[in-house]
This record gives sequence, C-alpha cells and structure tokens, in this order.
Amino acid sequence: MFFSQNTDTIVALSSPKGIGAISLIRISGTNSIALVDRLFPSKKLLNKDSHTLYVGSFIFEGEIIDEVVVSLYKTPKSFTGENTVEISCHGSTYIQSRIIDVLIESGCRLAKPGEFTMRAFLNGKLDLTQAEAVADLIESNTLASKNNAIRNIRGGFKSDLSSLRQRLVHISAMIELELDFATEDVEFIDRTTFIHLVDELILANNALLNSFKLGNVLKNGIQVAIIGKPNTGKSTLLNTLLNENRAIVSDIAGTTRDTIEEVLNINGVLFRLIDTAGIRDHSIDLIENLGIEKSLEKMKNSDLVLYLFDSSNTPIDDLLLIIDDFNQQAIKFLLVGNKVDCISISDQNLYNEIPNLILISAKSKINLDNLKDRLVELTVEGDIDSESTIITNSRHYEALKNLSVSLTDVQMGIKNNLPGDLLSLDIRQCLYYLGLITGEITNEEQLDLIFSKFCIGK
Repeated sequence: MFFSQNTDTIVALSSPKGIGAISLIRISGTNSIALVDRLFPSKKLLNKDSHTLYVGSFIFEGEIIDEVVVSLYKTPKSFTGENTVEISCHGSTYIQSRIIDVLIESGCRLAKPGEFTMRAFLNGKLDLTQAEAVADLIESNTLASKNNAIRNIRGGFKSDLSSLRQRLVHISAMIELELDFATEDVEFIDRTTFIHLVDELILANNALLNSFKLGNVLKNGIQVAIIGKPNTGKSTLLNTLLNENRAIVSDIAGTTRDTIEEVLNINGVLFRLIDTAGIRDHSIDLIENLGIEKSLEKMKNSDLVLYLFDSSNTPIDDLLLIIDDFNQQAIKFLLVGNKVDCISISDQNLYNEIPNLILISAKSKINLDNLKDRLVELTVEGDIDSESTIITNSRHYEALKNLSVSLTDVQMGIKNNLPGDLLSLDIRQCLYYLGLITGEITNEEQLDLIFSKFCIGK
C-alpha cells in the first residue's frame, strides 16, 4: 500500500522502455540526493543548489557504468515535494537496467505505477484532479485532449470546484449562525437569497455534468461505422480519408469480409472509422455472411453510422426506407451518396430534400472536406477549444451526479422551510462529494486504484 511506503526512496525509468538516444531515471525520497551522491563522485551533490545540473561518471564499486547528467531538485521545490534526482543516461537497455539495479542495491525501491505523482498529491503539490490530469496529458493524442489536460493540471477544474465549495461553505456558515442564535430569532440571510445561491450552484454543477459528453469524445474518440451495400465504395472512402491504401479495393462484390478499423483526426477529434462488409440480403458465402453479421453489430454499437450508397443507381424510395429504419432503431446516421461525378446536376438536386445527406466522390475526392465537417457537426456537441472546464473522468462525473442529487435536496429543504440542522446535513453531504473529487476525502484503497492506472515512471 502507498501510505505505508511514502517515506522510503523510490526509483523508476521515466522515459519509454527500449533503446534510445537518452533515457531518464527518476529517484525521489528523503535520501535520494545522499544516495546518488555516493555513486556520482564528480560533484558533491549534497552541497549543491536545487534546480541545477551536473555532468560526470556514474560509478559503482570502481565500475564506470556511464557518463550521465544529474538534475537536482531539493524539497519542497520538486514535482513530488521531496528531494528528487533525475539521471539522464545513454539509452542502452543494459545501461538503464544496470543503473536502476545499482540504485536498488544501494537502498532504493522500485516505484509502483504512478507513485511519483501520488507523492506529489500526498505532499500537497497537486490535488487529485490535477494528479489525474497528469495521466490524461500522458495519454492525450489530439491537440484538444492535450489542451484540456493542461488546463486541469494548471487548476482549471480545481478552481471550479473551489468556487462551488466556497459558496456551499458560505451557506453552511449562515445556517450555523442562525442555529447559534436560534433562541433570539435572528435571521442572517433570508430564504429567498438562499434559494438563489443554491440555484446558481445547481446551474454551475449542471454545466460540468453536461460537459462530460464532450469530454468523453475528447478522451475516447467517436466510433463511425461505414455501412452500405457491396461495391458502393466503402473501402475506397476509407483509403481516401486516410490518404493510404488501408483496405483492399476491387470491383468484386463482397471483397471486404471483416471489419477494418482506423483512426482519423478531424479538427482535434479522433474518429474511429470502421470499414465493414457490404450488406446484402442473399449470399451463399459463409464467410461473407459472418462479415455481414459483424457489420450489423458494429452499426448498432457505433456513435454514428455513415451509410454509403451509389448515387448513380439508388432510388430515392430506398433511401427513405433506410431513414425510417435508422429512426426506428434510434441510430444516428449520415447518408453519403458516392460517385456524384457520375450523375447530372438535375439528378443531384433530387437529393436536396432528404435530411442528413451529402453527395461525394471518394475516388475523385469531391466534397470530402464537407463530409468531415458534417461528421464533426453531427457528433461533437460543444466547443472543444473552449477555455471552460470539460469533464473527461468518469469518477468525477459520478461524484458530480451525486452532488446534483444532494444540491436538489438542499434546494427542496429551503423551499419547504426545513430546520437549519437538517439543511446543514445536506450541505455537508454536498461538501463530501466535492471532497471525493479533489482528494480531501479519500482512503488508501482509492488512491491505490487511481494511481495504479499510471505508468510506473510518473
């Protein structure tokens, strides 16, 4: 468990495993500087200032293991809040392992996943939302997800929660004062003002809750199933969007037998495109039929279905039946008419009255930018470039949902003239859920669960 081990010195490789030009080994703990000092005779590290770098030999029992750069960070001016040393060595896997083995033999312990960040939290350098944002930053794969993680590391979400907490504490203080002077019939704040304050809290909390849908998009991307009859150009479309020949293309119906999944970054959002087997009613090919079953399964589980059809030979009535079927199944869809370069302007105009439809040519790359814009328009609700807080963590979302219930209890209690002592209990419950998010209220088991998802060197 983390709490019981927070006083010893830990070490881990903080750069990716494998061969590279440079590797970074991190050591943190009370004795970290003294421990490295014995292995780095080039300089007397104990006498050096924090935030300084030194070049020299890393030596153990007369063996020069490597020429390294040592970075020194003294408590409390370090990421963890403890004495911290970072060793930049050459990226040989042997050298990495040898230095870490020597440090362990000299008194270090191998760090657990996320233990450096956990120590930063326990030492008051970060609250729990900022600590979790560190993991989000490491896992970010788009500009939008990176920006959101940095906002939270800098305290964006922490600031929102602090504002909620301060207003709750203010309401609680007023109620407590009234309780202290209950025999004198003193009212420090009228109930109407209380209601307005709670209403504002509910609105602020709802804004955070509503951002989770966008946050989930930033973190996990959007799954789009490309569905349609055989030979309509699904694989050609996938290849064109990716600018590479990812899927096999031929004039033979049923060429795609299994699903092919690829990722496309559109305006900072990851779209997970799934090229599926062409759907047709009758096929004697067992493998093709299995592919069709998988296509239908992917369609039902996707965030959006991109239904591709051949605009040169698909009757309007067929499209209307497809629309009805999607609506009955509550499936979000976009109809995409391929091969627009093969039909006349007058035929193109026939599609103008059909909702959620766009005409393209996958082969000739006609109207593909508009297609990308429509994908974003149909799936991304909210401004990904907004400076406001966007919730991406399901743990935070669950706590905010519980907070919403407790705030409603407070609201109803005020409207029903509930006694102050009972209102105070409901407000304390609100503060409890906020504390769960920030880490003011936590336990060792919860910390183990949260930080076990981090990489070992962070």
